Parts: sequence; structure tokens; C-alpha cells
Amino acid sequence: MRFSMLISLIRPIGPVIVGISLGFTLSLLSVTWVDESCESEGIAASEDILLGQPGSLKGARKPSSISTSTTENGDAEEDFEPRIVPYTKPAQPGQPKKVFRAKYASTELGIRERFFVGVLSSKATLNTLGVAVNRTLSHHLDGRLAFFTGARSRKVPHGMLVITHGDERPVVSMFQTVSFLLEHHVDDFDWFYLVQDDVYTQPDRLKALVEHLSMGRELYMGRPEEFIGGEGQSRFCSGNAGYLLSRALLLKIKPFLDHCRNDIVSVRSDEWLGRCIIDYTNTNCVDELEGLQYSHFALEPTFDLSREESAAFRNALSVHPVSKPDQMYRLHKHFTEIELQRTYEEIEKLQAEIKNVSEVAVDGNRSAHWPVGVAPPFEPKTRFEVLRWDYFTEEQLYACADGSPKCPLVGADRLDVDDIVRTAVAELNRKYAPALRLSKKRLVNGYRRFDPTRGMEYTLDLQLDARTEAGHSGPLTCRVHLLRPLSQVEIIPMPYVTEATRVHLLLPLVSSERAVALRFLDLCASSLFETAENAVLTFLFVYDPLEARHVAQSDVFAEVKAKVAAYERKYPSVKVPWISVKTESPALLRVLDIVSRKHPVDTLFFLATPDTVVTTEFLNRCRMNAISGWQAFFPMHFQDYDPEVAYHDQPPPASPDLVREAGLFDRYSFDEACFYNADYMAARTHMAADTQESRDNEDLLETLDVYDVFVRYSGLHVFRAVEPALHQRYRNRTCNPRLSEDAFHRCVQSTLEGVGARTQLAMLLFEQEPGNST
Repeated sequence: MRFSMLISLIRPIGPVIVGISLGFTLSLLSVTWVDESCESEGIAASEDILLGQPGSLKGARKPSSISTSTTENGDAEEDFEPRIVPYTKPAQPGQPKKVFRAKYASTELGIRERFFVGVLSSKATLNTLGVAVNRTLSHHLDGRLAFFTGARSRKVPHGMLVITHGDERPVVSMFQTVSFLLEHHVDDFDWFYLVQDDVYTQPDRLKALVEHLSMGRELYMGRPEEFIGGEGQSRFCSGNAGYLLSRALLLKIKPFLDHCRNDIVSVRSDEWLGRCIIDYTNTNCVDELEGLQYSHFALEPTFDLSREESAAFRNALSVHPVSKPDQMYRLHKHFTEIELQRTYEEIEKLQAEIKNVSEVAVDGNRSAHWPVGVAPPFEPKTRFEVLRWDYFTEEQLYACADGSPKCPLVGADRLDVDDIVRTAVAELNRKYAPALRLSKKRLVNGYRRFDPTRGMEYTLDLQLDARTEAGHSGPLTCRVHLLRPLSQVEIIPMPYVTEATRVHLLLPLVSSERAVALRFLDLCASSLFETAENAVLTFLFVYDPLEARHVAQSDVFAEVKAKVAAYERKYPSVKVPWISVKTESPALLRVLDIVSRKHPVDTLFFLATPDTVVTTEFLNRCRMNAISGWQAFFPMHFQDYDPEVAYHDQPPPASPDLVREAGLFDRYSFDEACFYNADYMAARTHMAADTQESRDNEDLLETLDVYDVFVRYSGLHVFRAVEPALHQRYRNRTCNPRLSEDAFHRCVQSTLEGVGARTQLAMLLFEQEPGNST
């Protein structure tokens, strides 16, 4: 009874007792017990947090406490204060050297170009055979091509690197040539090919030979020839066939080159070089190495190119002697055709191999795309990437550059379609001959599209006239697919230009353009004068005889000249010169002839109009795209539409955006141009030479514009491109009726298209109709 009463009393507080007991148990288990030895020297408790003080648990850490140190008297020290220990940089034995990084990765990795070609020429043959060698080699070789002569020629051919030694003796000239290669190019090339200018070299075979040779080998390769007297087994490479020298070989003879010059006596330069190589490197001339053959063919006086079919000639790497440049060009044409035919045969073999391999592929023949060996067609990822097919017939094109639904098939498009139709018929005849003989009657349908991964694709529906061997004939309609593949991209070397050239802006003005010229001057002040741009603005004031007669009383350009003087006072470093010209017919070429004579030949001109908006960005592109002796730049400016048409009862923006509602790039305008004075003078000289009679020359001055002069008479690259940084405001202009028919048509077309977009003009016509409103 009592026990049950006790249980009933304890039961409510039982969980509390159990919890307290469990808590004490866990706290005891969490205490770290350390068995410390007590030493007489009394070690004070340090930052260890182990306590050995009397009255405390032996060696136990007091929970939630910080250990303190005591003095000898038992007094506690001051409270612990943390302090920051400064980091001391470990002493270094010395400052590390600055690491030099090369400008190009190829330099840092030690990658050199494949080979250097040196042509041994002379003053008498540099402008004949030397030019022929340059034209047959320079466009096919990846390395450097240079010409070495003993005496300087009065006229150096354009585009050729000519090194003159100043001594015409063959051995001295050869010594200086090898010294030049060792000093300037031995670290840049793996192989050096030396050849005379009366030797034709097949460039593709030379490249194939070099690509299969080890660059580290000491090799002296050419046509072996015995020394005079035939002593021993030594052979040198004859200069009549050209010879190949490795970089390792040149580096090995470098220390002994002066000894060779002083000790070796020879009349022939190739024999002297061979003796030097053999004496100091023990390397003889060879014409075969590991299955690679250096093939040479010697021409006989009775040689006939059309009848020569020997294997030695067809496989020759070099041919000697070539007496005339015409013979060099004929040899190059012949060997190029041989290499082209071999390339076609290799392509056919590779295509056959691809077809055979595709038979055992997982997808079978579907794994081989048509044409075999060409990249597969572009596969669009979205509906916006689908390539568009353009429809055409023999007379019409249904995809026009100006957005018209239909336009005549003319120019390059017509030539392209005619060529592809002829090719299609020829391929069909080649495939079905001799069973069928096909001839084109007409093109029913034509489709084409440009695939950036493959080239231009065509689908043609041809109506043909088929004739059998038995003489039966009848109509036949078939569909053919053709591809004009993209060829290998070629990087054309261009002369070096910078953006530091001063630009001379030329602005021809007639009296009717005075108001526009004031606005042009204000724009130049903000974009050129304030920014101290490296450019000079020159006004060309064109007076007719009546205006010139009264220039002292009332100058029609007085307001423009006054504003020029005001800007010169505002910007003391700016000078704006002007040139006054009196002429009855304000032909632009007449004015430019006068300006050209007043400037140096290396002056860069930018021909502008009063409506042109000049910016620094465009001037930089003018400097980069106009190259003296190489290229003239005719930019395609962005032409503003008539504000009354483009914005129609809305205020036009201060600076219109490059959108189709605001304007267009005017492909019919050739008013702006960047060119050098020397190029213009050369073109005018050729123009004057072609027009012997003064009357014809005067007529051309009236009818031609600057663009026609450069296209017809300069011989330069005429670079025509869209220029977003060049802007021209709208102004209703009048075309000069004295221009040539083409120039006048371009001017009229430019004026008409500059009024407004077709949709904007159509909307204006719609609103003018009675009962219509928007």
C-alpha cells in the first residue's frame, strides 16, 4: 500500500529525475582527463587551456572558461589582450628576372616558316627573266621569295624584294648571299632554295619535296656534278638545276664562311659553295634521299614543248636553260596543267574510296554526302536559319538586290546562269555518251542558293533535245543538281599602312552651294577642329567668268570665307586654305588637276561634298583603305531620305539611325573618294596618253568622273564598300547633263532612290487619292 502510494507520488516527477541524472552523466563523460606530472619548477599554465590549479579538477578543462596565468605570489596577471603579429615576407635571394614574352606564339614556340627561295639574278636579266620567275613562283609559295643581284638596276620591278650586293663577281656575290641568309633569315626558315633566274621551278613539286624532308638533317640536294679535274668522290650541286640547303647545314658552315672566301679559289659560284660545304661539313650533293627524287630536265636547242612527252620532262622539278620570259610562261602553263590533271585524278580516287567505305558504314550510302568529299549542307537549327532558294529563268531573276520582285538577268548573274547551264549539259553528255547526244532547248526552271559551308547550289529543270546513235530524236526533260564549291581562301598580301597619315579634305564649291557649305563648316569645327584631328580642310571655290569678273565688288563666297576666318581666330592651330578656280565648265577633273599640282605626290586626298558628314572613324578607315600605288577607296555613304517623306508631319531626329526607314546606302553615288596624289597623277597621265587628240581629252574631262578615271586608267584596286561612318544629308540635287551616259544615269538613279523608301512613297500616293486616309 505504501509502496504504491510512493510510486504514485514519484511518477509525476520521474522524467525530471531521469533527465537530471542523464545530464550529469553526459557532462562527466565530456570532461577530458589528463594525467599530468607535477614538477618542482612550476610551469605556469599557458595558452594550453589545461588547468592544474588547486581546487579544480585535476588536468580538466573548466567549461566556458579562459585560462589565466599566475605569478609567483599566486596573484593573477592582467587580463589577456590579443595582439596582431605583423607578417614578415621571407627574404628572397634576389629579384627574379623579368620574363620576356614574344609578340607571336610561333616565335615563343620556335616555329619557323618552311622554306626561303633566293633567285640569283643580274642587272641585265632582273626586269625580264627575273620578273618571269617572280610571276611563276610568288603566288604559289608560302615562304619568302627574294632576288639577289650584284649591281643595282636603274628600275626595280614593282612587288619584288631585290637585294643588291654591289659586286658582280659570281663568287663574291654568292658569299654575300649566303652571309645575308645567315644574318637575316636562318632563324626564320627551315630550308633555303637557291636557283638562277634562267631556271624554271615547278612550285608545287618543290613544296611537296620540302614537306617530306626532316628539318634537322644536314642536306645538300640538287643535281650532283663533278669538280673540275674529277678529284675523288666529291660532288657539288650545279646551279643550273637549283639546289636545296637545310638550316642545319648553313649553321654548320657559318663559322667557316670567311675561311672559304679566303682559301677556296674558283670561278663558278656553285662550285665554290660546294667545295666550302664539303670541306667543312663533309656533306656531298645528292639527288635522291629516302625515295625522294630531285628531278631536273635540261632543254636542248631543238626542244619542242608540244612534242615533248618523256617521263623525265613530265616529272621534272626544275628545267634549264630558259632563254626568254615567254618560254618561262609556256613551261609554267604546261606543268600547271599536268599538276591540275593529277589533282583531278587524286580527287576521283579519293571519291571512289569514300564510296567504298560508306558501303560498310552504319548508315550505308546515306553516310556519303553529295558531292563526295565536299562538306555536307548546312542544317538550320531554327526556322530563321533556313537558307532561301532564289528562282530564275533565262531572262528574269526573281530575287533582286533592291527588293523588287522581278528584274532582268544581266551582268554577273547572267554569266553565272549561262555557265552553269553549259556545265550541266556537258556533264549529261559525258555521262550518257555515246548512247545519247543531248542539246539544250530551254531552261524551264532554275533555283539557286548560297550555302556558306559549301558554296552555290543549283537545281535546274532543263528541256533537252535527245538524239540516239541510231538517229532517233525527241524531247527530254530532266532535273539536275549542281554545286559550285568554295575554293581555298587565299590571303592577299597588302602593303603596311597606319592611321597616322594626314588627310587633306577637298571640298569643291559652286555658288549655288554656299548655304550648304556653311553647315559643312560647322560640322567640321565640332568633329575636326575641336578634336585636333590630323586633317586639313581645303575649299575649292569654282567661279564662272561672270562671278570672277565681279569678285572684287561682290564675292559670291564672301560669307564662307568670313566664317573660315572666324574659325581660324577661334582655333589658332587650324588653317583652312582655299583655292579659287575660274572656269566656264565646272568639271571636277579640271579642278582636281589644279589642286594636284599644288600638293606633294604623297598627299592623301579625301574628296567630299557639301552634304557629307565627316567623322574621325571614317577618316581612319580612309587612311587604312587608300594605299599608295595599290588601292583607291570609294566609300558607299548612308544617304538620308527626304524628311518630308521619311518622317511625314513628324520632327526628324538630330542624328538619324542606320535603319531602312531613315535612308539607304547609296550604291549609285561615287562622289566621295580617298586616293593618293601620286595615283591620281599616274591615272591622268595614262588618260592623256590614250587620248592623243586634245579634243578627245577635253571631252573626257567633261564627261568622266573620278571613279571612271581610276577604273579605266589607274590599274589599281578600286575598293568599293559600304561605309556606316560616312553619312550624307538629303538635298535635292541636279545632275550635270555634260556627264557621260553612265555617270549621268548613276546620278539620276541616286537622286531618285534618295527621296524615300517605296513603302513611304506609296503611302504618300495613297493619302493623296480622294477618300483615302490613314
